[in-house]
Amino acid sequence: MQITTSTVALNVSDVTSSAAFFERHLGYRQQMAAEGFVSLTHDDAGMDLVLLQQGTGVAYEDQRRQPASGVLLAFTVSDLDVELARLQDEGVAITLPLREEEWGERLFQVKDPNGVVVELVEWRPGTGPEAWTDPAS
Repeated sequence: MQITTSTVALNVSDVTSSAAFFERHLGYRQQMAAEGFVSLTHDDAGMDLVLLQQGTGVAYEDQRRQPASGVLLAFTVSDLDVELARLQDEGVAITLPLREEEWGERLFQVKDPNGVVVELVEWRPGTGPEAWTDPAS
């Protein structure tokens, strides 16, 4: 299997406010929009977002009313301190303050207007996915 694009689709109660948040604060841009639907992309995120109006006919019938709860979107960034300061300057509430985990992860979280949790992550040198080894080897 060759994956060419990754997309996360989220049912939210207010598509417009979530789209505006991701565009203004996280650098996404709109690819396409229609009633109850916005498709967002980011040149270097590796993941597109689709926002669907909860309850509308855009989503499949058995999924229309399910909100995007329990979802955490995590983005690894190159300078966490710069991003934290920028978001604070833009008035974004930091919902989980900056933490430094013992395994090398530094992170903080914000929420979009519909409660979608966004975590920004940075790894200390020598830690993180590039340093992990295959447990089978």
